Amino acid sequence: MRSIIIAGVLIIATGTASVTGQDAAAPNEDEYYPLTKFRIPEGIVLEAGAIEPLPDGTLAVATRRGDIYRVSNAWSDDPEAARFDLYAQGLHEILGLSYRDGWLYATQRCEVTRLRDTDNDGMADDFETFNDSWSINGDYHEYAFGSPFDKDGNMWVTLCLTGSFNSDCPWRGWALRIDRDGKMIPTCSGIRSPGGIAFNAEGDVFYTDNQGPWNGTCSLKWLRPGSFQGHPGGNRWFSLTPGGEKSAPAEPVSGSRIMTEADRIPEYEPPVILFPYKKMGQSASGIACDVTQGKFGPYANQLFVGDVTHSTVMRCFVEKVNGHYQGACFPFREGIGSGTLALRMTDDGTMFVGGTNRGWGSRGTQLFSLERLRWSGKVPFEIQEMRAQSDGFELIFTEAVDPEVARLPETWSMETYCYIYQSSYGSPEVDHTKPAIRQIEVAADGRSVKLTVEGLQRGHVHELHADGLRSSSGVALLHPAAYYTLNYIP
Repeated sequence: MRSIIIAGVLIIATGTASVTGQDAAAPNEDEYYPLTKFRIPEGIVLEAGAIEPLPDGTLAVATRRGDIYRVSNAWSDDPEAARFDLYAQGLHEILGLSYRDGWLYATQRCEVTRLRDTDNDGMADDFETFNDSWSINGDYHEYAFGSPFDKDGNMWVTLCLTGSFNSDCPWRGWALRIDRDGKMIPTCSGIRSPGGIAFNAEGDVFYTDNQGPWNGTCSLKWLRPGSFQGHPGGNRWFSLTPGGEKSAPAEPVSGSRIMTEADRIPEYEPPVILFPYKKMGQSASGIACDVTQGKFGPYANQLFVGDVTHSTVMRCFVEKVNGHYQGACFPFREGIGSGTLALRMTDDGTMFVGGTNRGWGSRGTQLFSLERLRWSGKVPFEIQEMRAQSDGFELIFTEAVDPEVARLPETWSMETYCYIYQSSYGSPEVDHTKPAIRQIEVAADGRSVKLTVEGLQRGHVHELHADGLRSSSGVALLHPAAYYTLNYIP
């Protein structure tokens, strides 16, 4: 067994709130979610593409270079106790790890491999192909992201297209399920460039897709079985499914709008949340769900999403309206050392964040990173939830608001916009409107505010700012912006 003792350092990043006009005493992200940054030892290129806790108390970290390390003492209060042991090597760009029944499952570009250590020497020695039903041709873009196992025992794999526009190999641009026996089940078409995949608290599957053809901006999407996710490049492989080409959805019309095409194409599942480009990031990545029942703070069952370019973690509140998921995104944590790629929340309320800047570039200056986020126990003043109503939005806060400030019209501002649904790369914000906030109702306990809005726009991002809002104790919002994707009006 090869092992390296690493010197870890605890570094608190300097993320700050972005409220206009705040003074130096204003709250910042460090107070609530401090970062523990591990110093990667010389000789290890830890471009972390997947993270998985193991039953022996170690943390498996897979790299884009094809290695898997077991990290001992990864949860220790003293990061200097952390130790990396090489567990496996020679795989191909691992972007998914999951443990089940003594096996560690690794999603590579070309297959899902399961591996284990049978002689207890600390190194994997038994490697099996679990599934290799898809193809690759060497194109840089043909990533494969793997999920944990769902409630029915299936693993999910999302496959990037060949480049941005085409699907030159079977099943590129698809989400596949792999059952307990390793059999592949084609499940969803229309994928472009995934960056992560995970489940919500109900067990439904979500992935992130990135700006490009048929994707005006990055987004969070729901992999509803049988759905079309928006990019028609992979629809050619319906010819390999039962029913053949007749099962393919109708082609979307380039230059249209998302909800226009969702109304026309029954299979099309519109994005759950559109991440406004540059405002919230430029390359959406890993997903983690907080099912720790309060151990990670006041965001139970919410989703957290990384962004490689901005080196951040976003927070997402998701609800179901008319049978479809939609919701709002909020800034959460900046200052990740490299480009945020892999997220993994563990049962004790620890979020591990793996980073790399190869291929995309990032605000984080390190070539790669491994970090840890925990809740300090102090509750930030935030918009906890943003819920759609038939005539506006209900906002839930982590603390009571100052009712006098909340009732002032100048406390709030809102605009809306959408993106062109088109075959060319990306889209600017288009179709801008300025809805009017006609009424502001503050609940008796101060924990919620109802905004009655004239001019809701179906299919638009509703960008809300509350820069002037204060809590009942006079504290400003840590993050005063919210972005709700209103596909369906209740």
